[in-house]
Amino acid sequence: MNKVIAIANQKGGVGKTTTAVNIAASLAATKRRTLLVDLDPQGNATTATGVDNLNSKTLYSHYFEKTPINKCIQKTKDNYDVIPGSEELIALEVSIRSDGNQAFLSKSLKDLESNYDYTIIDTPPTLNQLTIEGLLCASGTLIPLQCEYYSLEGVTGLMNTINTLSNKNMTTNRVLGIVRTMVDMRNNLAKEVSEELERHFPSLVFNTLIPRNIKLAEAPSHGISGIQYMPNSYGAKAYLALAGELIRRVEHV
Repeated sequence: MNKVIAIANQKGGVGKTTTAVNIAASLAATKRRTLLVDLDPQGNATTATGVDNLNSKTLYSHYFEKTPINKCIQKTKDNYDVIPGSEELIALEVSIRSDGNQAFLSKSLKDLESNYDYTIIDTPPTLNQLTIEGLLCASGTLIPLQCEYYSLEGVTGLMNTINTLSNKNMTTNRVLGIVRTMVDMRNNLAKEVSEELERHFPSLVFNTLIPRNIKLAEAPSHGISGIQYMPNSYGAKAYLALAGELIRRVEHV
């Protein structure tokens, strides 16, 4: 059964897209059929896959032009599929709200249910309608979090949003866990925030720490994941370990 997982944090610059791309690549490396959906109008996840988002069909085409969703899917060099994102999604976000067509993505993804083992959704760095769409169709959410105090502020709000949607029976989404990203344990603040996270969310914090790593930062310019760009780098190994943890949480419950 297709497991739909949203990668969400309303704060930007926390490694959300890097996490989405490298988790998708890591799952694909385990021979799991994986789809990445880029819901961010910035299209950074699409750029990181090497797909040309200017000449690709996006969810905009699916919504406005009635393009079948399977016609929006592209192959990547990392052996997972992607539905690209672009600036067109800004218009999609406005229309979903004005049309009162919430959860349209949930219905569309059901048509792909038997094609994939995992669908990873990269959401925008804000709690807008596109992010809500991602949360509504997901069965679980990963929250990437940079180990800084300001990063802690948005986590509770996002968790409350997910719980509200769930309590209203609009979704079965639940928080799968918090991923500590861009970690440098030589930094005392990073250590303090990391320890505070473990105290406040002991069952949610993933054991794997994603380090600050230049190879992860370089990979998108080559149109591939860090897993393929430099598989022996600390960053690539960390995301492979994180994927292993995720698989154990999702498949072995």
